[in-house]
Amino acid sequence: MNNDSYESSLKYLYGLEKFGMVFGLGNVRRLLESIGDPHRPLRTVHIAGTNGKGSAARMISCILKEAGFRVGKYTSPHLVSFTERITVDEEEISEEDVASLTDYIRTRADAGCPGGFYTFFDFTTALAFEYFKRKKVDIAVIETGLGGRLDSTNVITPLASAITNVAFDHMGELGATLGKIAAEKAGIIKKGVPVVTGAAGMALGVIKKKAAELASPLFVLGKDFFFEKTGDNRLSYRGIMENYSDVPVNLNGDHQLANASLALCVIEILSRKGFIVRESDVCGALKCVTWQGRLEMVRERPLVFLDGAHNVSGIRAIAQFLMSRYRDRRKVLVFGVMKDKEYGRMLEELDSCVDMAILTRPVTDRALAPEAMKGYTRNTIVVKDTKSALEEARRLTGEKDLILVTGSFYTIGEAKQAVNEIF
Repeated sequence: MNNDSYESSLKYLYGLEKFGMVFGLGNVRRLLESIGDPHRPLRTVHIAGTNGKGSAARMISCILKEAGFRVGKYTSPHLVSFTERITVDEEEISEEDVASLTDYIRTRADAGCPGGFYTFFDFTTALAFEYFKRKKVDIAVIETGLGGRLDSTNVITPLASAITNVAFDHMGELGATLGKIAAEKAGIIKKGVPVVTGAAGMALGVIKKKAAELASPLFVLGKDFFFEKTGDNRLSYRGIMENYSDVPVNLNGDHQLANASLALCVIEILSRKGFIVRESDVCGALKCVTWQGRLEMVRERPLVFLDGAHNVSGIRAIAQFLMSRYRDRRKVLVFGVMKDKEYGRMLEELDSCVDMAILTRPVTDRALAPEAMKGYTRNTIVVKDTKSALEEARRLTGEKDLILVTGSFYTIGEAKQAVNEIF
């Protein structure tokens, strides 16, 4: 199969974006039924949350792989290649498999429901499930795309669920209050299935109520399991049954220690269900774990970090990282964001810890014009596109300085493609 087949498949898949986001499970269920419901035999973990769900999914996947299991993982969005979304044992699906599976599903879907339509996320979710079935994975770690209750992935009954946290994001789709957002994310909780969460306050109350209604055991960070920072990128963990005294975590930021503790609690639950994991597996996996676009350091002189934070909570975690680890470095921000985000508050969070902001716009109709962001930071430059913004940041920095690219996965995806040309 040649590259033209893959490109043709991507053209079809991205063409489904014209249907936008259609909330509800009817379409994806019909699509899955047309290919024999490949999700039903899968053993899964389901992860929702405002921030950190992709990182937790990656850590769970790496730990299970280290323990000798065959592990599927489905996450979104991708940064550079569509194939990043679907992995088995952390190896991306091939372009050939994307093309052949797209043809397979499309043919059967069209035959079963002529004239029917499916969203991009419906179809890619079905593609992931079919791929995992064919690859005979022992377990698949599934991240929700948006919310939870009506998300296309919410057709599974997992062995364990996790809700990393709840903060303001996607308010237009999920609701304007933390209670409403939490209710959407709590929609992944299934009857009797254990759920792990790092949520707090009102959101935790909503999750507790839902778990109680469904008789689902609930494990709460800070109440049922705990972590303590023991050094930069290191933690001790006290869990349901297991205790780990010194675990290295090869992801930057204290928020990743919280994500790691959530992952470890999920692993404990899975161990009760036959997925036995040793402490050496945990340490071996987490000391080497990487995750693109999450405070990812792509250059050292100057330091260049890429982070896909796209809400206030995520940006706050970056600001805390910069102030705790790089307070004395001169810092230049490259920032591009979508129109529907709280960009003013995001920039205000960063203003006190960066010396200059370069405002830009990634190539998507959803992106905000950089001129609209002026006034939220002190020293500001407006640059037309991400690559040019990164070039300007390089011109303005020396080897001992730091460049942060953030605001959107679109922005950091474009930066990732350009960085090798510029540095």
